[in-house]
Amino acid sequence: MKGETETGGVRKTGIPSMKELRASPGYPGPELLARGPIAVIECVQDIPCNPCEAACRRGAIHVGNPITNLPVFYGEKCNGCGNCIPVCPGQAIFLVDMTYSEDRASVSFPYEFLPMPAKGDIVEGVNRAGEVVCRAEVLRVQKPKRFDHTAVITVAVPKELAMEVRSMKRLKREG
Repeated sequence: MKGETETGGVRKTGIPSMKELRASPGYPGPELLARGPIAVIECVQDIPCNPCEAACRRGAIHVGNPITNLPVFYGEKCNGCGNCIPVCPGQAIFLVDMTYSEDRASVSFPYEFLPMPAKGDIVEGVNRAGEVVCRAEVLRVQKPKRFDHTAVITVAVPKELAMEVRSMKRLKREG
């Protein structure tokens, strides 16, 4: 698919491959992505972790027992609130809205660097490998106290890169 970076997989590179992501029970299919803002869970390793399950008040994410299960995503229950994004210690949950506009999608991701961007800034969108893949407009910066120091940044990107952009290039400090 256009705009996708293929890797050797998470065990070889630390970056999940598209094959691994599509096989993950947390990765939504095209029909769910087409309906509006929806969580995209890119957790492909059996690690002991489950804060996403408790963060979702609608029961759209289930880890269960044992805690090393991959999160199973029930996309029909997701309302795109994004509460799962800042609680993921692996920073592996994103929110994608393919309906944002005719030619752009929005992507929300966790961000823990300073300085923070501001709404309206144009930043460099990066893929899972940290490679710049596009320019992106900052739509929203969320950093309420309940996010525990993890901000959630939402950017608009070319629609064909919505499943590729997973963060932004770190901004340089002034002075």
